[in-house]
Amino acid sequence: MTKKQKKMLFRILAAFFLFAGLFLCEHAGFLERVEGTFILFAVYLLPYLIVGYDILYKAARNISHGQVFDENFLMMIATFGAFAVGEYSEGVAVMLFYQVGELFQNYAVGKSRQSISDMMNICPEYANLEREGELVQVDPDDVEVGSTIVIRPGERIPLDGVVTEGTSLIDTAALTGESVPRKASEGDEVISGCINGSGTLKVRTTKEFDDSTVAKILELVENASSKKAEVENFITRFARYYTPAVTIGAVILAVLPPLISGGGWGSWIQRACIFLVISCPCALVISVPLGFFGGIGAASRIGVLVKGSNYLEAVAEMTTIVFDKTGTLTKGEFKVTDMFPQGCSRETLLEYAALGESYSSHPIAGSVREAYGREIDMGRISEAREVAGQGVCVRIDGRETLIGNEKLMKAKEIAYVPCETAGTVVYVAVGEKYLGAIVISDTIKDGAKEAIASMKRVGVKKSVMLTGDRAAAAEAAAAQLGIDEVHAGLLPADKVTRVEALLAQQADKERLAFVGDGINDAPVLTRADIGIAMGSMGSDAAIEAADVVLMDDDVRKIAAVVRISRKTLSIVRQNIVFALGIKVLVLLLGALGMANMWEAVFADVGVSVIAILNSMRALKAA
Repeated sequence: MTKKQKKMLFRILAAFFLFAGLFLCEHAGFLERVEGTFILFAVYLLPYLIVGYDILYKAARNISHGQVFDENFLMMIATFGAFAVGEYSEGVAVMLFYQVGELFQNYAVGKSRQSISDMMNICPEYANLEREGELVQVDPDDVEVGSTIVIRPGERIPLDGVVTEGTSLIDTAALTGESVPRKASEGDEVISGCINGSGTLKVRTTKEFDDSTVAKILELVENASSKKAEVENFITRFARYYTPAVTIGAVILAVLPPLISGGGWGSWIQRACIFLVISCPCALVISVPLGFFGGIGAASRIGVLVKGSNYLEAVAEMTTIVFDKTGTLTKGEFKVTDMFPQGCSRETLLEYAALGESYSSHPIAGSVREAYGREIDMGRISEAREVAGQGVCVRIDGRETLIGNEKLMKAKEIAYVPCETAGTVVYVAVGEKYLGAIVISDTIKDGAKEAIASMKRVGVKKSVMLTGDRAAAAEAAAAQLGIDEVHAGLLPADKVTRVEALLAQQADKERLAFVGDGINDAPVLTRADIGIAMGSMGSDAAIEAADVVLMDDDVRKIAAVVRISRKTLSIVRQNIVFALGIKVLVLLLGALGMANMWEAVFADVGVSVIAILNSMRALKAA
C-alpha cells in the first residue's frame, strides 16, 4: 500500500469511528436535546470533512476549470442535499462509503498496473565500460556502438551486443516470461534488460541505448494505455453525456413534483439526492479500463507486449491468422542439404554459387558460403547486382553468372532442369550453360505445429502461410504444420496484395492477424488488422510496425493471448451489463421513493467494488 493510500485509510478509519459514535449516540437518544440545531449539524460536519474534504476540493477545482459534471460534483451535491434536509448521518455515510470505494479502486488500479510497471524495472542503471584495462561505471546513454562492456554475475545487461569473451546463463524472464535461462557464449547475441547469471561476460555493443531492446520495450509499455478499445471510447462518450443528463434529471425530480403537488420539498430533495448517488458512473468509468489494463498485464507476464487495449479487443475477434514462413514458423537456419550438378563436379557447382553469393547478406547466401567453407577470392568477382525476388547476376572470371530461382532462369532463357526436391532450390548458370541446382533446407520451429493446433482450438478459423519460397518447399512445410492455405513465390509487395485479398473476405466483426519477423514484413504488419512481430530476433522495423510483440518468438503464445483477450472482453461486458442493470433498477426505485440512501450507496460503491473485483480477474486471464 502506498503512502497516499495509507493516509486515505487513516482518514476513513478516523471518520468511521467518529461517525459510528455519533450514530450510536443519536439512536440511543443522547443527542435529542441538540436535534434540529446547528450543534448537531456541526458534530456531523466534522467526520464529513475529515473523510470528504478532498472530494469537495476536486469538485470546486473542476468547476473553476469548466469541468462541472463528474463523480466529485455528484457526491458533493448529493451530500449537500442530504445535509440540507437534515439527513446528516446519511450524508456522512454516503461520503464515507464513497471514499472506501475510491480506496479500494486505487489499490486495484495499483495492483493491475504493477504487472506492467514491473517491466519498468528492466531498465539498467549503469554499464561497466572497459577503459585502459579498468572498469568505469557510466550511464548506458553514454556508451557508443562498438564499445566493450563487462557484465558481472547478477548484473542487468545494459545494451544489446555480441559476446566477445566468457560463458554464462542469461535470465530472460523479465522480457520473455521464459523461466529457463539461456546459455550465452562467444559470438552469441545478448539483449538489454536480461540478467547475467554466474559468469562474467565481455560484450561488444551493437546499438545505442535509445535503439536497444530495453528502450523500445519501455516505450511500448508507456504508450500502451493511450490506445483505447472501442468499448472504452464508448464508455468515455457515454459518461460525458450521462452525468449531465442525470444531474438535470435530479434537479427536475427535486423541483417539479413539489411545484405540481404544492409541497413536500424535503422528501423530493431527498429522492433527488438518492438519485444522484445512484447515478454516479464510477463503476463503469473505472472497471472497464481496469479490465483492459489487467488483460494487457496478464499478456506481459507471459512475455507478450500488447500496444493498447484496442489491439487486445481486436485479438479477441481474430478469425484468420497469416504467417510469414522463414523465421516465424521455421528457424531460419538454412543448410545446404543436396546438390544436383549438370556437366560439372559438385565442388565446381558449389564454388560458383559461393562466389556469386559473396556480396549477399541473405541467410540462404550465408548457408552457401558456409557449405563452401573456403576463403572467397573477391578479385574474380565483378558487376554484382541483385534482381529482386529472383537472385543475383554477377561476373565471375569475366563471364556472366546467374544464381537464383527458376524465375531468374526463365527470365534469362536458361535451359535448366527443374528440381522437385523439398526445400529452397538455387539454380546456377555460367554464361548460357546450366551448371545445376543446390537444395537448401530450413527446419520447422519447435512448437510451431502445436501453435497452429492451439489457435484452431481457441476458434481461429483459418491459417495461411505467405512465403517467397517456391511452392514445393512451402507446401511441404504447410503439410507438416497443418496450415490451411499456402501462397508461395511472393515478393514483399505480393504479400500485401494477398493480405488485402484475405481482408476483403472477412466479415464485419472478424479480424485478420499477420505474424512476421523480417524488415520486409513491416508493410504487411501495418496493413493487417493485427500485426504480430517477433521481439527477440525480429527486425526493429517489424517490431515498430506491429501491434503485438512476442518477446521470445514463441508463436505458441498467440493462442494464450487470444484466450486472455476473450476473457478480458467477457469481464468488461459483464461489468457493463451488471453496473447499468443495477443502477437503472435502483434509479427507478429511488425516483418512486422506494429506495433510501443506503440502497443508493450500494448501487454506487457496492457495484463499483464488485465490478473492480471482477476486473481484477483479468490479471489471471492467462
